[in-house]
Amino acid sequence: MNLLVPFLQIIFWLASFLIVYTFVGYGILLTLLARVIHRPIQRAPITPTVSLIIPAHDEEHVLAEKIENCFALDYARDRLEIIFITDGSQDRTNEIARAAEARGVHLLYQPERRGKIAAMNRAVPFATGDILIFSDADAMIEPPALRALVENFADPQVACVGGVKRIRREASAQARGEGAYWRYEAYLKKLDSQVCTAIGAIGELFAVRRELYRNLDDDLLIEDFVLSIRLVAQGWRVVYEPRAITWQAASPSLRGEWERRVRMATGGFQAMARLTQMLNPARGFPAFQYVSHKVLRWLAPFFMLAAFVANLGLIDQPLYAGLLAAQIIFYALALIGWLAQSFGVLWTPLQIPFYFCFANATSLAGLWRYLRKTQPITWVKART
Repeated sequence: MNLLVPFLQIIFWLASFLIVYTFVGYGILLTLLARVIHRPIQRAPITPTVSLIIPAHDEEHVLAEKIENCFALDYARDRLEIIFITDGSQDRTNEIARAAEARGVHLLYQPERRGKIAAMNRAVPFATGDILIFSDADAMIEPPALRALVENFADPQVACVGGVKRIRREASAQARGEGAYWRYEAYLKKLDSQVCTAIGAIGELFAVRRELYRNLDDDLLIEDFVLSIRLVAQGWRVVYEPRAITWQAASPSLRGEWERRVRMATGGFQAMARLTQMLNPARGFPAFQYVSHKVLRWLAPFFMLAAFVANLGLIDQPLYAGLLAAQIIFYALALIGWLAQSFGVLWTPLQIPFYFCFANATSLAGLWRYLRKTQPITWVKART
């Protein structure tokens, strides 16, 4: 018997298992665990002083709306401090924010742009709140969100609380795919948080105890995730708060969504390299959550490649010939889905394989950028 055959069979079935576990199995496992495990949170209607910190670079198209959104939040005005950091903006962002200073907004500006993390690090020493809440300029916060976030800090074990990102409904393929991704991500975060601890927080809206904030590395690409996981590694709890909702427009084009997801994937590989302590099984269930929820997802395209290549080597066996045909059909549907959406044809049976392959392709591109160190720290959002 060819010794290569059992080796290829092991590779194929192991890779296939990891793909299914990553995208379906972990969610099923969490759903079952959540039925028997519920780690309570000591919530209370507390109103600590809060600093809402919003980095904004060249955001003139949304800034006026964001300022009004901040003033519409249901939180005691004398307990809420609003800080905008507009470093390096070349449009009317600084002018719009400065006009709001008369209403109590605090503005930090310097001509040099060093990126979002540098802006956050620069703002924190100016902040006076016991709780620091970070938000993006284009993320509109629902009025009850801040109260919902801070109630969780009545629990002394809670260090960080993340909100919910929702995508405004649009007809485009990337809008539907992006919305579906964030709905599933919210579901996993809810279960993660209930069973043990949330794995990460969204940069659009998250809160952290002021005394626990430590200056972040200026070159981080997914600062919200690294900050929250470092707190988990220190033994603190991160909580997902489903009532703290933000709304954001979808990426305006498939190209824009590609750039956003590649940047996230690059940041994921960067995070893996800097959070090696979370790969230690001795850290218990949080380490299992971290690997299952994030690490395996970033590595998924390599499992897909391994399954396909191993399947090619087993093509002379009827079972594996059929499985290879199924893989080829799936990837062909993804290609047709891409061509169809290019012409504005949106059909779910084509969109599902297309967006699945699209999302995993961004992980490959993200690894390439990470290895070559070609992903800029500063981020330019796609407008078209």
